[in-house]
Amino acid sequence: MINNDVLRSIRYALDLSDAKVVEIIRLAEREIAQADVANFLKKEDEAGFVECGADILVSFLDGLIIFRRGKMEPRPDEPVKKQERRLTNNAILKKLRVAFELKEEDMHKILELAGFSVSKPELSALFRLKGHKNYRTCGDQLLRNFLKGLVIRQRGNPKQ
Repeated sequence: MINNDVLRSIRYALDLSDAKVVEIIRLAEREIAQADVANFLKKEDEAGFVECGADILVSFLDGLIIFRRGKMEPRPDEPVKKQERRLTNNAILKKLRVAFELKEEDMHKILELAGFSVSKPELSALFRLKGHKNYRTCGDQLLRNFLKGLVIRQRGNPKQ
């Protein structure tokens, strides 16, 4: 899925200003100009559109976790986790699950709000480690519907 669409959807769901998006990205210790954020949020056919890189989206998602849950101090006995080199839909879904403190039941409800249902095994397979025999790749359609359901959950259904 296009990183700009993910950024746009989360921003809309939480009703965040451009300045707040910049603040969230800075929580992940990354500097960015508000003008850059404005360009990321434009549609592909608008003048000034800039493609949002995976590194920016990772910083936004990590900052969102800190923004919503607070900064977690690493335990002294815990090894530092290596960042994923490539941002996948599975990683985006995992980060959103952490940021919004979602349980499996919450995830199902969000997908149902978007009119998209998945079984419990299908959903849990998305959170397995790559290489696990039950690992499943998260497709664009599932992520798009999850974001749509998240918008409905956070802002209400605009069709009502």
